[in-house]
Formats: sequence, C-alpha cells, structure tokens
Amino acid sequence: MTIENTMKKYLLILAALFIPITKASAFCPICTIAAGMGVGLSRWLGIDDTITGTWLGGLLLAASFWTIDWLNKKNIHFLFRKILVFVLYYGLVVIPLYWIDVIGHPFNKLFGIDKLVVGVVIGSIVFWAAHVFYQFLKKKNGGHAHFPFERIVIPVASLIIISGIFYFLTK
Repeated sequence: MTIENTMKKYLLILAALFIPITKASAFCPICTIAAGMGVGLSRWLGIDDTITGTWLGGLLLAASFWTIDWLNKKNIHFLFRKILVFVLYYGLVVIPLYWIDVIGHPFNKLFGIDKLVVGVVIGSIVFWAAHVFYQFLKKKNGGHAHFPFERIVIPVASLIIISGIFYFLTK
C-alpha cells in the first residue's frame, strides 16, 4: 500500500468523524454512513464479497428505514409503501450488480449462493437484529441508552463481528 493510498484511507476515516450528527431516526445517520464507508472501503481494499455484502446489506436496510421514516414525516401513505421501498432499494442495487456480472460469477459462491448475496442477506438480518437488540436494551434501561452513542456502536459492532466471522470462514 502506497503512502498516498494510506493517506486517502485515513482522510476518509477522519472525514467520517466530522459528519454532523442529526436527530436519530429508524437507524441513525452515522450508522448508515459507516455502513456505506464499509462497502466502499472493503471493495477498494479487495476484501471478500461476503464482507462487502454484509456492509451493503446494512446500508440498504438503513436507507430503506430512513426512507420509510421520511415518508411518515411527510405524511405520504400509499398501498404497500414499506414493501415497495425495500424492493426498490434492494432491487436498484442487486439487479445492476447482476447485470454487470458482479453477482452470479460461478467461482464466487459460498454455500452454493453468490457471496455478495449471502453477505447482503446476512448483513441485513444482523443489522436489523442489532437495532432490535438496542431497542430492547434501551427499554430495559428506562428508555435511555447505557452509554453515549450506544445506538451507533451496537449495529456497527454487529457488522464488524459478522465481517470477522466471514473473514475466517472464507479464508
């Protein structure tokens, strides 16, 4: 890795630290940004597609919930809107990846399924479960977080843990 690439990586991480914090919604903005950065960084570093998919799944789930929250705040309601939001977000990412042969390569499989798809599914499930777990912990603590940024730490830590598992599983 060259000095220039190392500097780019550290500048990207530093920039993430200064992104403004807004009111928390379905998933906090920092979680979504962290998931997005994870996708970009893992592809840039040539990390296995299961790990990339894990972060992509977290990002897509967070973006879907953000959009649903936005629609609720704008009082926009229509039939099957929640399902349509999920289908649109996942479809707008997965279908083009399939068309350009990023998804579907015969040598890029885990458990007989494309590694990126496995990662997206597992990442989405884990990110959602971490959000539910955070809500449970918060409720048990009288509606308050146990520590600052707990809402951020739990989902991001869950993606880091599953990424570690995939790292050793696909090695």
